[in-house]
Amino acid sequence: MNSKSSGRGLEGFLAGKGFYIVLFLCAAAIGLSAWMAAAGSKAAENVRPGGDVSLEKRRVETIIITPAPAMAPDRVETMAVPDVAEETVAGAAEEEQETMEEVWQEDLPAEEPITLWPVQGEIERLHDVESLHYDVTLRDWRTHEGVDILAPLGETVCAAHSGVVSDVREDALYGTVVTVDHGDGTSALYANLASLPAVETGDWVNAGDAIGAVGTTALCEIGQGTHLHFAMYLDGQGVDPLDYLPA
Repeated sequence: MNSKSSGRGLEGFLAGKGFYIVLFLCAAAIGLSAWMAAAGSKAAENVRPGGDVSLEKRRVETIIITPAPAMAPDRVETMAVPDVAEETVAGAAEEEQETMEEVWQEDLPAEEPITLWPVQGEIERLHDVESLHYDVTLRDWRTHEGVDILAPLGETVCAAHSGVVSDVREDALYGTVVTVDHGDGTSALYANLASLPAVETGDWVNAGDAIGAVGTTALCEIGQGTHLHFAMYLDGQGVDPLDYLPA
């Protein structure tokens, strides 16, 4: 009797409150599920690449290093060479040049004076390029660049100074001509020679060596006596041979 009454009472209670109990259990189940899901998400975030799970939060700091900006090419400054160094180099070059010039001057041979007349004889016609003189052959008035030294036909003509024979030719006015370059800026011209001179272009002659012989090949001076036409030049300009021949 009592058991029956108890059973009916429980059934009545459940019938009246059962809906709320079920609702509570459902809410509890949903809350538990949500909590477990959140806990699982947290654990997944703390998993490290090596497979370890860390429950401790770590603070990672990133340091960014900004490289210094490169200097633009147009702003690169060229370091100037000190003036002292330039002056030192220039001074050394000048000293070396002066030393070399002194050595060259010491090595240059002394000029050998002309000590020989090409032929022995009287001077028939002097050197004169500043005034006009009557020319007995051409019958006009003209200057005279050399000196005419009277000598017998066929007389040997000698080199007045040593040097290299620079020219041997037949001139329309002065006949057979031989020129000797002395190598010191002076040269000598021997004209009115016989047709066959004793030297050729390129020969070296010493003072006193035979150049040729007195001839009559200079048509512009054929009216004079037999002679040697002798002229001197300094740097290509005619000069008075008497200034170079011995007195």
